Amino acid sequence: MKNFDAVPDGGDDIPLARAATAIEAGEPVVYPTETVYGLGADASDADAVERVFDLKGRDRSKPLSVGVPTIAGARRYTRPSERALRFMKAFLPGPVTVVVERDPTLPDVVTAGRDRVGVRIPDHEIALSLFERVAPIPVTATSANRSGNPSVTQVTELDASLRAAVGAVVDAGEAPGSESTVVDPERNVVHRRGAMADAIVAWLTDETGSGPEVQT
Repeated sequence: MKNFDAVPDGGDDIPLARAATAIEAGEPVVYPTETVYGLGADASDADAVERVFDLKGRDRSKPLSVGVPTIAGARRYTRPSERALRFMKAFLPGPVTVVVERDPTLPDVVTAGRDRVGVRIPDHEIALSLFERVAPIPVTATSANRSGNPSVTQVTELDASLRAAVGAVVDAGEAPGSESTVVDPERNVVHRRGAMADAIVAWLTDETGSGPEVQT
């Protein structure tokens, strides 16, 4: 497997082209977001998703989220309710993972066999550009770390074996390090508090008439 350390600068689109080609070939890549660095592969390809689990050493019972460039792109692989759509329009792009009903076209390995999936539309120009290049392919949205280790905020922190195994590393400098808030708007549940959590709780309270269940 070829590995490219790609640093976007000066408008050069070669790094993103390399990363897109790797994803389309079933290889995982490392890409930046407005929270932490992500580990991306074709989320519609069960074999590519399996590689992500292997690289992270992640338990198959823990689902992955999927990244897309637009809400329209999300609807190709999910079945959001009207409330979820209103929420997505209010908060995306942004550091939020929105849990909605999955479409059966997503392989079971992504969702650990569950009927819901997390959706990410990052508020990050490079991440969105990558997702647009590979669209309509959805991209796994999970942190680029070995499970149990801290999230990666710069490529120098990448696990050496993970870095050697991916098809491309897109380096955009240091990421903020905050985690996304994980929320299921339809069920009025905040699974994980992170960026923008207070605004999300306020929106859900206004929308539903009661405060959401906050699990963490």
